[in-house]
Amino acid sequence: MKLPFGLAFGQKKHARHTEKQMPEVKVEAKASLIDFHQLAEDFKTLDPQDPGLWPLAPRVVVLLGLFVLLMAASWWFGWSGQLEALDAQKAQESSLRDDWVAKKNQSVNLEEYRRQLAEIDRSFGALLKQLPNRSEMGDLLVDINKAAQGRGLSVELFKPGGEAVKEFYAEMPITLNLIGGYHDIGAFTGDIAKLPRIVTLNDINLATGTKDGVMTLKATAKTFRYLDDAELANQKKANKGGR
Repeated sequence: MKLPFGLAFGQKKHARHTEKQMPEVKVEAKASLIDFHQLAEDFKTLDPQDPGLWPLAPRVVVLLGLFVLLMAASWWFGWSGQLEALDAQKAQESSLRDDWVAKKNQSVNLEEYRRQLAEIDRSFGALLKQLPNRSEMGDLLVDINKAAQGRGLSVELFKPGGEAVKEFYAEMPITLNLIGGYHDIGAFTGDIAKLPRIVTLNDINLATGTKDGVMTLKATAKTFRYLDDAELANQKKANKGGR
């Protein structure tokens, strides 16, 4: 279908009229926010003797630089040492806190510690009563000899040795050489264990004898006595002199 000539001519005329009325749009490139060329020129023309007349940008840059230098100097000359001291104080605080907690726990359990100490003192006192003094050592040696003879053992050797002084007691070894039956020797060792004083048998050597049913016991019996006050004082002086 063809349009009438008059209608087509009108549409072309209207299109040309519309093109004439549309405004022209110009695209301009956005200028840079910072003019580096102008900034460089500002720095070149600075007058060091009159900072008040400097442009804004150089003044801002110089102030920022001074601020950074001030912070660096403060860190180097003051803050770093103070931070190290602060860390040391924190470590000391932690150590003191742990020490305080430990002492607090001890104070909470103080009554229990006192009870345990009293129990130890009683036990130590009971053990100390089993140690004879110097004057009772002779009776103890007689008791050991009687224990052997009471079981029908032949005492070939009964030789007390020299005392070995310890911190609060003295140790006396006794060399024994007994001959008798196996059961008699066993009964003798049981009697030694039942003595009211502490006596131990050491270096035991049990061998068969020349006769049937006869055995020989070689051992070292050790007994102990507690030191008197004078001996304890001498022992303390000897220990101090040794240190």
